[in-house]
Amino acid sequence: MKIARHTVASIEYRLTSDNGEEIDSSEGHGPLSYVHGTDSIVPGLESELEGKQPGDELKVRVPPDKGYGERDESLVHSVPRKQFPAGEIEVGMQVEARTKEGRMHLTVVGVEADSIKLDANHPLAGIALNFAIKVVEVRPATPEELLHGHVHGAGGHEH
Repeated sequence: MKIARHTVASIEYRLTSDNGEEIDSSEGHGPLSYVHGTDSIVPGLESELEGKQPGDELKVRVPPDKGYGERDESLVHSVPRKQFPAGEIEVGMQVEARTKEGRMHLTVVGVEADSIKLDANHPLAGIALNFAIKVVEVRPATPEELLHGHVHGAGGHEH
């Protein structure tokens, strides 16, 4: 079976930056399983996996515009420190904010005495993603997986 819309694909992967630094890997965690055609993975990788089958190995370079997008400096803001609970705030921490649009994850990129600088860009925005992929398994998605938009069972979500 080939990877196509509404199939469950299980892949082993290694993700690196252009300088070869490892960003993420499935090694030691088992394959990543996702429902193809449901925007579960970045668009540039999903399009490259279309039509692949178990045993296929490929290297894919996903540019920022087909990954997590280009960096948008207008998404970096300073907010008063008093808006944070007492305690240590460090550069690199992830914080959650509730907005009109829902929950948003932000990265602390600066800490001053009276303000905290937050970045709403995805941490991988503006970065080309280099994947080394091995397709492990492809199967039809179940009706429940299609309804929920994610994989159930091994490599997926348990209810």
